[in-house]
Amino acid sequence: MTGDRTVAAIDCGTNSIRLLIASAGPDGHLVEQARDLELVRLGQGVDTTGAFHPDALERTFTACRTFARAITEHHCDDVRFVATSAARDVSNRDEFFAGVRKALGVDAEVIAGSEEAGLSFAGAMSGIEVSEEPVLVIDCGGGSTELVLGRETKIDSQVSLNIGSVRLRERFLHDDPPTAEQIDEARTYVREMLTECPVDMATAHTVVGVAGTVTSLSAINQGLTEYDRAKVHRSVLTADQVAGLADTLLASTVDEVEQMGPLRRRRAEVLCGGALIIDEVCHRTTAGELVVSETDILDGMALAMLAQGR
Repeated sequence: MTGDRTVAAIDCGTNSIRLLIASAGPDGHLVEQARDLELVRLGQGVDTTGAFHPDALERTFTACRTFARAITEHHCDDVRFVATSAARDVSNRDEFFAGVRKALGVDAEVIAGSEEAGLSFAGAMSGIEVSEEPVLVIDCGGGSTELVLGRETKIDSQVSLNIGSVRLRERFLHDDPPTAEQIDEARTYVREMLTECPVDMATAHTVVGVAGTVTSLSAINQGLTEYDRAKVHRSVLTADQVAGLADTLLASTVDEVEQMGPLRRRRAEVLCGGALIIDEVCHRTTAGELVVSETDILDGMALAMLAQGR
């Protein structure tokens, strides 16, 4: 990797769109130039309609235009835009592609769940020092959850499951707060998905969580009133703390959740669904705790771009 190149990685998920601008330092690690996040809820109603809502598309394109200005200011040599769960099966993808191309001047790539899992694993491992392997990386997004079991740069098994915070909220957790029956239905669905998945979660000696659900749980657990990446990164949640947070979030209204920590409204609306998923995964591990990582798929993308000289 060369330190004179600057790349921009954009991850467009079901709930958020995020930007990382970085170069490579002398030791090969990323040197972050800029990082941004907008909660655009691109996956609004997708699980029901199979199409992007016009309002969701416009929110996403507005964020893309903001990112484009940052990319220009940092004189980026290359830009990669990946779209994940929400964009895989929608009927109006062409409208999405055209809008991204107009705003950013690059084509959106809809990557498979397997590539998403691999990039998340690489990104998480780049920012966490692990003493006990194998490592299970959990990436709980709005539309899907990736589980990756591996050691250093070697992946043993991985899966991308169609369960995420937005998808679970829209499909099962309709009330505010959800009813006991809705929570039971959601847990049953998640448990069935996890039982059928090929990743043996119980064999992991270290469990690492990435993305907005996990980082938000850490911020709430620490009582943060303003989000602090340094305090969240490498923080640890016990399995009991995860279970307690999930129960509290599922019993609370969105207004109440929003007051629990430095949460934006669109995160607060779906956090209970993501917490339920993380809780169910943690129940199947034996490590007893969850290490929280601020490095994730964006970091994996940037590292790959610099390594390949894209």
